[in-house]
Amino acid sequence: MSFDYGDFSFASKEEMLEKSREFWNPGKTDFWVETGVPLVIDRREDYFIYDMSGKRLLDVHLNGGTYNLGHRNAEVASAVASAMSHFDIGNHHFPAVTRTALAEALVRSAPEGLTKVIYGSGGGEAIDIALKTARHTTKRRAIVSIVKAYHGHTGLAVGTGDERFSKLFLSDRPDEFRQVPFNDLPAMEQALAGREVAAVIMETIPATYGFPLPAAGYLESVKRLCEQTGTLYIADEVQTGLMRTGELWGITKHGINPDILVTGKGLSGGMYPISAVLVAEHAAGWLTEDGFGHISTFGGAELGCVAALKALEVCNRQETRSMVHYISDLIGRGLREIQADFPDWFVGIRQNGVVMGLEFAHPQGAKYVMRHLYENGVWAIFSTLDPRVLQYKPGILLRPELCEELLDRTEVAVRKAWAEVRSSGRGGRHGERGAA
Repeated sequence: MSFDYGDFSFASKEEMLEKSREFWNPGKTDFWVETGVPLVIDRREDYFIYDMSGKRLLDVHLNGGTYNLGHRNAEVASAVASAMSHFDIGNHHFPAVTRTALAEALVRSAPEGLTKVIYGSGGGEAIDIALKTARHTTKRRAIVSIVKAYHGHTGLAVGTGDERFSKLFLSDRPDEFRQVPFNDLPAMEQALAGREVAAVIMETIPATYGFPLPAAGYLESVKRLCEQTGTLYIADEVQTGLMRTGELWGITKHGINPDILVTGKGLSGGMYPISAVLVAEHAAGWLTEDGFGHISTFGGAELGCVAALKALEVCNRQETRSMVHYISDLIGRGLREIQADFPDWFVGIRQNGVVMGLEFAHPQGAKYVMRHLYENGVWAIFSTLDPRVLQYKPGILLRPELCEELLDRTEVAVRKAWAEVRSSGRGGRHGERGAA
């Protein structure tokens, strides 16, 4: 079976994978094949992706929330297609109608006090902008993040993350980047005591670490510590923003007005790369002092701004908010019913809205479940920095019948993964299934 895409073609999926190894990324290509997930996404639509083989998968990975609104969302696609008759990427040096319109819409949607918008082309670049902004504002260098954090792979962002990535690129510098355990308030207090930290950066719910939920009052206390020590609070909302928690920005559920907020992924509508940094007036000084302080050729690309305007508008609709609460309740209840059948295997559900992490009683448990989900027509991904936990992220417009299908397929996969682990002698906490 050949695959003709117009300007390029492949004789088979096998040929495509071989060329992926040769010309793209042999490590990633081989990892997925050897893991039993030889996925090459071909057609994609709504909340479905299709492998080159024709295999259909219900997508609850969503590329970290990029496909919040589904793949090739009709409203976003229409907005971008229409815009192409007038706009292109634009010129990053000059004022632009699309960038200005999106900036105003973001500020109006944002937590109180955020007044300026700076654009990037992806989340990592936006994190770099946020960190540079904090250093300029405070005239301090040190950055505090969370152990097992992930904020991107670019120059400064990689230094805030897990040592798996920071050491690889010689970015593990304790004089500049310090880490404390999540939910450990005394450790945070000690890290900030010297009043030499420019910013604390945290995902409202750390995604790559498996969505551990903040303890009651933890984020609020960290914000108070920041205010007491002259440290800026950066809310990384790349994965928890845009209605995924049932509020447009997850941080507002904690009553926190951050000094800086970062958004990306879903802001693109899944159609055109864009990210944004929202900054409070007291931290926006460099924009006046030297507006050329950060330059990004593709940051705030005008077609991306059009996609983002439509995505933001869809996320902000009252019916979207209602839908998220409905999906959250329906799938949350369904997951708890599945968990009740496997209490010693499926040991935890971490949930805030449609941000969900499913915890299994095996060091690599989520990888087993991920593979069985894949075989059964669902794509979800294990948490890179805690592979006991499966990232399980339904879309915010997921139709009720797809919610039911997802739960049915998840029950089958959890059961099969439990049986596989049990038969291999690598069982859960007690090695036995709980009472049905």
